[in-house]
Amino acid sequence: MTVFRSIAQQVEPQYVREGAGVLLRRSIALPILDHVDPFLLFDDFRAANPADVLPGFPMHPHRGIETVTYMLAGNVAHRDSIGNAGIVGAGAVQWMTSGRGILHEEMPQPVAGRLDGFQLWVNLPAALKMSPARYQELRADEIPEVALPGGARARIIAGEVAGVRGPVTEIAVQPTYLDITLPPGSVVTLPTPTTHNVLVYLFEGDINLGGQVLNATQMLVLGAGDAVEIHAGAQVARLLFISGQPLHEPIARYGPFVMNTREEIQQTLRELRAGTFPPV
Repeated sequence: MTVFRSIAQQVEPQYVREGAGVLLRRSIALPILDHVDPFLLFDDFRAANPADVLPGFPMHPHRGIETVTYMLAGNVAHRDSIGNAGIVGAGAVQWMTSGRGILHEEMPQPVAGRLDGFQLWVNLPAALKMSPARYQELRADEIPEVALPGGARARIIAGEVAGVRGPVTEIAVQPTYLDITLPPGSVVTLPTPTTHNVLVYLFEGDINLGGQVLNATQMLVLGAGDAVEIHAGAQVARLLFISGQPLHEPIARYGPFVMNTREEIQQTLRELRAGTFPPV
């Protein structure tokens, strides 16, 4: 018998400033929601005013996590300490595994006055925290889009839906990451592994989930179950559907570093001060 997940926690994103002064909306890594294992942070940097995002994120370090940048509009120019550089454009995704360490820069480039996107941080298991850094970068045309029963459509970044697998692979927490559009009155039903934690980020329109009517913009942490059923309201709704296998490991975090112990954080800071971060 199918057990549909209901809403365990509802979070309204809060405005914060990050990087060199970027104004964004955060819904994970807050006092009310520190993390949802294995997800450590979620930021929404959709901005109608380019001045809110232009300061960008100058060169900064990461260790022990994966950062996932998904763009809806505009570009983000990036470069790093191991020689990579490029543009993450509208509809594209960059899944960066920082592993043992990397320095990188992310500078927004609004197009036609728009810069819309999201960043998710995914924890790495202890066994992979000191692995080599790597990227998976996908253009918009490399991300499949499928029509689903009930009228919805889904862009599949990671995971599998309707027999179609997303292009991001070899991620330890076995994630699903979908961008779902629901026309008015449509419904989408998605099976979920019972062991996974599931997030829904509603950023356009309104939906009914588990009998609750919700309007954008909200982060929803779902409870236990093996499926999710979402009904669109009178408007077109758009949401991110994210799930992953929790690690059940200790978390020690300090800014852009997430390890398992305070000593590992202190060691990272010593390397940073000594100029030996990131390790060769």
